[in-house]
Amino acid sequence: MKITILDGNAVNPGDLSWAELEKLGTLTVYPRTGPAEVISRIGDSDAVLLNKVSITEEVLAACPSLKYIGVQATGYNVIDLEACRRHKVTVTNVPSYSTAGVAQLVFSFISEWACHVQLHSDSVMAGGWVRSPDFVYWEKPLFEIEGKTLGIFGYGSIGSRVARIAKAYGMKVIVCTRTPKPEIERPVDFDTLLRESDFISLHAPLTDKTKEIINKVSLAKMKKGAYLINTARGGLVVEQDVRAALEEGSLAGYAADVVLQEPMSPDCPLLKAPNCLLTPHIAWASVETRRRLMGVVIGNLRAWMDGKPENVVS
Repeated sequence: MKITILDGNAVNPGDLSWAELEKLGTLTVYPRTGPAEVISRIGDSDAVLLNKVSITEEVLAACPSLKYIGVQATGYNVIDLEACRRHKVTVTNVPSYSTAGVAQLVFSFISEWACHVQLHSDSVMAGGWVRSPDFVYWEKPLFEIEGKTLGIFGYGSIGSRVARIAKAYGMKVIVCTRTPKPEIERPVDFDTLLRESDFISLHAPLTDKTKEIINKVSLAKMKKGAYLINTARGGLVVEQDVRAALEEGSLAGYAADVVLQEPMSPDCPLLKAPNCLLTPHIAWASVETRRRLMGVVIGNLRAWMDGKPENVVS
């Protein structure tokens, strides 16, 4: 069994071990792979593991030995699933591994807006407190998140975890989802979510129906002064429209761990936008989350080798 990892640096830049995968076959790990290198690197591989490298009809046609693709992530939009079916290639993914990390980042964003921790720490370190005539001062207005309304768009494992944390903070929670569940206390339609939420957190997959669902029309329906959080997919928003809403002040803040093009393009409209918090797709990057991910990746491959594939998407 020849196993090739095409972009191993994303999951394991050196702080984890590939030892368990090495037990399953002959393993080759490439830190990164460009589009022109894919075919030459997996031409005689039985199984390939990847995160963001695209697998197309052209690649599959040139790699007849390939029988398994293990996506080391939840999203699998980089894979041509129809082509995989034609070539009888099994594709698996890793669902729900990053729930804790993503939910944690959502509330890191919310807490930063509420308390401006970095701003005040920088001010103190620059001598602001030393020079203050009073025992207390603040650079920006602070607010409590208790009692605020959090609107959640998409209610899978991450959306539901975010709801639980929000309730612990004393927030009101409303949910817009295509799959209502009995546990949702207040399901609402999309327009109601936009109109009533003080914060909106996006947790829906990127589909034809959700693509660019946040645009100048939907932004105009949001409560003035509300905040928007995107830890799902960059394509859920029209980035130029978000920037325009930030510049005019109708949107109080935008926080995202994802952008339309990753790595970020130098002409991304969100770059240096006002009241905008951006992180480089790190919600899943804690060592605990990546270790969990690797465990499922290895389990998926082992299950396929045993003839009982798990987490199959094609």
